[in-house]
Order: sequence, then structure tokens, then C-alpha cells
Amino acid sequence: MPYTLVFTDQYNRKASRFLKRHPDLRQQYLKTLQLLEANPFHPSLRLHPLHGKWQDLHSVSINLSYRITLELLIQDEQIIPVNVGDHEAVY
Repeated sequence: MPYTLVFTDQYNRKASRFLKRHPDLRQQYLKTLQLLEANPFHPSLRLHPLHGKWQDLHSVSINLSYRITLELLIQDEQIIPVNVGDHEAVY
């Protein structure tokens, strides 16, 4: 069952800045979004819930250094990306 990615204006601005700083990651970033939409539970995404002040969010990996934090609304089959960046930027 496919999921729907719902991009907010705020996230789009963050993603645009991220891709300007890291143009070499564009293909990995796009592949991560495609896989996330097709199957957010794919092992290569390393989906996991966050804790503490981020307890309502999940995280997926673009690669070993960069992440996307997101709201995962299973019941509505919607995924809302919140932030993108390295570990320090998104947590």
C-alpha cells in the first residue's frame, strides 16, 4: 500500500537549503523519498521513533550521516517530512 508524502512550505525551504549545501546528495535524497513513499518500513531507511522532545517524530536515513525527521501518520497513510540534515541539524 503506497503512502503519500505531504510537503509543507517550511519543509520545502529546509530541503532546498539542504540540497544547495549538499548537491552531491540530491540523488540519495530523492531515492530516500521514493522509497519512503513506497515502503517507509524498508530496512535501508532505518526508520525509528525519536524520544524526548522529538517523541512525536520518526527518523529515516539518507545515508550514514544525514537524516530526514518526519511525522508518520499510519492511519491516514500520510508521511509529513519535518526536517532534513545531519544529526546535529535535525535533533
